[in-house]
Amino acid sequence: MPDLSFKLPYPSQRQPILGESCVATSQPLAAQAGLEMLRRGGTAADAAIATAAAMTVLEPTSNGIGGDNFALVWDGSRVHGLNASGRSPAALDRSMFDGEAIMPARDWRAITVPGAVSGWVALSKKFGRLPFADLFEPAIRYARDGYPVAPLTAALWQRSIERLSSRAEWKRVFTIDGRAPKPGERIRLPDHAATLRSVADTMGESFYRGALASAIAKASATDGGVMRESDLASHVAEWVEPISAGYRGLRLWQIPPNGQGIATLMALSMLRSRGLDTLEPDCPDALHVAIEAMKLAFREAHREVADPRFMRLSPSALLDLARLDQIATSIDPSRAQDFDHGPPNRGGTILLCTADREGQMVSFIQSNYQGFGSGVVIPGTGIAMHNRGANFTLEKGHPNEVAGGKRPYHTIIPGLVTTDPESGGGPLRGVMAFGVMGGFMQPQGQVQVLLRIADHRMNPQAALDAPRWQVTEKLTVEIEPGFRPELYEDLRRRGHDLKIAADRNVSFGRGQAILRLDDPPTNPPVWCAGSDLRADGQAVAL
Repeated sequence: MPDLSFKLPYPSQRQPILGESCVATSQPLAAQAGLEMLRRGGTAADAAIATAAAMTVLEPTSNGIGGDNFALVWDGSRVHGLNASGRSPAALDRSMFDGEAIMPARDWRAITVPGAVSGWVALSKKFGRLPFADLFEPAIRYARDGYPVAPLTAALWQRSIERLSSRAEWKRVFTIDGRAPKPGERIRLPDHAATLRSVADTMGESFYRGALASAIAKASATDGGVMRESDLASHVAEWVEPISAGYRGLRLWQIPPNGQGIATLMALSMLRSRGLDTLEPDCPDALHVAIEAMKLAFREAHREVADPRFMRLSPSALLDLARLDQIATSIDPSRAQDFDHGPPNRGGTILLCTADREGQMVSFIQSNYQGFGSGVVIPGTGIAMHNRGANFTLEKGHPNEVAGGKRPYHTIIPGLVTTDPESGGGPLRGVMAFGVMGGFMQPQGQVQVLLRIADHRMNPQAALDAPRWQVTEKLTVEIEPGFRPELYEDLRRRGHDLKIAADRNVSFGRGQAILRLDDPPTNPPVWCAGSDLRADGQAVAL
């Protein structure tokens, strides 16, 4: 993208970072862990694994060893997709939820098999170069010796105190004398160090078929759960064929369902012929139509996305352009509408991006879902179990209805962009690894960041700095300060129920992006990276 602008039109705390290898994530020490692997001659995949493992220690408020992860990888010639999400226990039965109005989030019924460890292993085997155990050295060091907690991470930690401090093992592992660590205060996680050492030395086997698996199964049985060692042993991370949509010479790639990345693609496809590139990026006409498209995409996703074995419509049917064009005729350019897209749930996630001197790039996302997850911590291991099963539904006959041996609707979505030869983008080339973490903000954040880069050639840092909006339920739109006052007035006239946030904060997502600048490609490449001001993190480069 040779005509990229390096202006920073929005209030920014950072400059875009340039280099031949890059890491971007929401915690500076974790970014350094990835950079350490690149200095050793590792690939972008090696850097991603080291960063992700470190993040389970450095930002346990949003992800952990007991969570899931997804990845998209550009290997220099094509895009690969990794789904490392787990299924519900085979013995989970629908009758266990009789009397519940909504899916529970804080007990074993919300816990699916954690896939994060399997994702690290799969990515290393296919695209790594360094020894697997070496990738865990920084994470183990931080867990064993301690680290100073970053400011926003400390704030997220504090939010969990009231909700989880009644759980004895969580309190023992994750508090200092019963309280959250303060910004800059050192915390040690020795149980994490031992668990990560076991994972590193056995290449993940201990987690699914060894001592850690036994500890998880024992805790489940003790607490009345139905997860068994057989559920863990049968888990496998899957390499899947990514799905995609074109937009103005670029192609956005996503993991197919059970992930919600298809919502991003549906919204983008509805916007492809709306001429947004001819409008100012922050004009009300542009924001209104994007908001309405996002509502429609969420409506379709919430109706249809599930474990693909149970879906009524295939991803290709959901992405059919004629179908999406017909759906998009519902958009009224002058009036906001409630498309029955439903209320979104909040979630916590980490996203990281890496790129190396050989042109490989990785978008990697990892999550415990709601903060520390379920609140269940496996005794003696430090493993905080996620609550991803809370995204099942109790609606009878829905494709995403809770059942045993099933993957739930999944919010975490990495993003990867290539050129699109079919729409005049030239030969297929990797362009950008990116994403915006945060529950149902993720598709909305990806759409907003990509539109700014594709339509207005903003550099990644500027696109991440820009104020954001997010649809919630009915006509409600939460929106950040930073837009012109007349924009808020115009959107209200169209019927949007605007809730203006007091500041720009984590509820509007925390993004990362690494974009390739050299066009035509050079060897080594030139990368431009940005990291969201709504997080503690940074982009770093060699």
